[in-house]
Parts: sequence; structure tokens; C-alpha cells
Amino acid sequence: MADVLTFTKRGIYCAAGDFYIDPSKPVERALVTHGHSDHARSGMTRYLATRSAKPVIQHRLGPNAVIDTIAFGETRQIGDATVSFHPAGHVPGSAQIRVSVKGEVWVASGDYKTVDDGLSEPFEPVPCHAFITECTFGLPIFNWTPKDILARQINDWWATNKAAGRFSVLGAYALGKAQRLLTTVNPDIGPILTHGAIEATNIVLRNQGITLPQTIPVTPELNVHDHPGALILATPGAMAQPWGAQFGPDVSTAFASGWMALRGQRRRRAMDRGFVVSDHADWAGLNTAIRETGATKVFATHGYTGSFRRWLAEQGYDAQIVATDDPADA
Repeated sequence: MADVLTFTKRGIYCAAGDFYIDPSKPVERALVTHGHSDHARSGMTRYLATRSAKPVIQHRLGPNAVIDTIAFGETRQIGDATVSFHPAGHVPGSAQIRVSVKGEVWVASGDYKTVDDGLSEPFEPVPCHAFITECTFGLPIFNWTPKDILARQINDWWATNKAAGRFSVLGAYALGKAQRLLTTVNPDIGPILTHGAIEATNIVLRNQGITLPQTIPVTPELNVHDHPGALILATPGAMAQPWGAQFGPDVSTAFASGWMALRGQRRRRAMDRGFVVSDHADWAGLNTAIRETGATKVFATHGYTGSFRRWLAEQGYDAQIVATDDPADA
């Protein structure tokens, strides 16, 4: 039987349906797992995404992008392929895409995490014959901090800084991580200020009914010193730019990322604190997700593909590597 999905320079391709999944170059029909820029790229003639992913994708690609939507679990016939989208737990609206052709089922998982963050639709394992999995954090060293402990760590850091008269500047990606942190911190500690890119995403998500704590966007008109002891959510790029200088020298900086599990990452980023949290699956999550699909064939993409493929092969899987760009939102 021919492979349901193949790997091309334009992206994951389904010949039976003549469509691509998360293509990297312009194509006629693109099925998109979620709104991060390395998955939802501009230039496609038509897009298909989940209803809850569309608002962010439309915001990022602009009003002229033609985006059709599909509900989670709904099946749609595209050519000779039957497709459906299933929760990936990565960010709001993120999906795994199930493709069935003549009884053979493949799942392209996009980015995913198995821990319910209370913000995204929780991950659901999808039974299949072949599973395309990321392995951004495909080493045993990567194990995420439990939610209750993470909340205590961040809130204690913020409260301590506020008591000392310092701002707390926390780096996080604009879609997913920033909103997850907003639902983790205790807003009773003080005001929460946001970088413009983060606030723009907050607005899109609030408009589709997602509840987030009150935030104050940092604009040129805002005097940040009117909000002493505030928590500032900033994009990683902004922290290294002159934008961060407006808070003055008396600040404490931190970064929230799965990479903080690696020794020396906080020091290399010149941060005071590092919080170990990611919207990607950790080592345990990757292994659990793959096992629960029942797949015998696994394709590893992103991150530690070589070592993860060897691990999977040792566990009895027919494991292969797919070369792709690494995600920037870890």
C-alpha cells in the first residue's frame, strides 16, 4: 500500500487529496495545524483550520487569507482522502490532522503537549497506523514543572520583586505561552503589563470567548512607573531590544521555556530566573502520546530527531526521521 502522506520540499503532502499539511512554500490547498508562524505561513490559495484556530491565523495572515474551518472531530472528504482534526493541546485551536486513505490512517500531530493547561483544548490520542511526531524535547532531561509548583515559583518571584520595588519582566512567546502564564499567575499581586504583540493576541483570544486576567498594554503613552512592582510579559525579542530599557535598571528578568531545563541556559540568556515550562510535550508526554496512538510506524521531526529515532527503534517502532525547520516557540 502506498504511503498516505509523503514528505516534500513544500511540506507534508497527501496525493490522494492533493493537499499539504503546514506547507513551507505556497500551495493551492493547505491544512494548517495551528497559528504559529512556522506552521501557518502566508501565500497559500486556500487554508483549512479549526474554528478556534482561525481567529489567530486570520490576524497573522491578514484579511485576504481565505480560511475555511472545520470542527474538532468532524470528517471531511478531500479527493480520495478522509480528513479530521483532533485537539493537540499545544495552543488554543491547535490540532492533529488525521488522514485516512483506503483504510490506512496517518496522523500529522503538528506541535502538541499531553498536559492539560486549562487554556487549550486538551490533547486527545488518535489511533493510527503511522504517527508524525515532533521531538523538540526528545531527551529524558526534559520534564516539565507541575502546574501548581510552577505557579508558586512565578508568584513568589513576582511578589518578592514587588516588595523590593522592582519590576518583574517575564519573557514568553506571544501565542500560547503568554496566555498560559496569564492564567497561572496571581493577578492580586499587582498589575500585569504586556508587550504589544502579546496584547494583540490576547485581544483576538478574548474576542473568541477565552477568559484572561486584565492586562495593561505597554504603549508609547504609558508611563510604566505609574505601575510599580508590575509583572511585564514581554516577547523574547523585545527583552533584548531598547523596548526593555524603559523599565529602568531596577528589574528582575526571567524566561519561561522548556530550554530552561538545560544547564546554563538562564546564564547564557542573562536572566535572573528560568521557569521550566513549554507548550510542547516533554519526554514523558512524547512517549505516552506515541504509545497511545497504537502506531507501528513513527516519523520524528524537529529537535532531537536522531537520538529520539534510535530510542523509538529500540522500543520496537519502525522509526524514521523527517528533516524540517525547528520551531521557535518552545
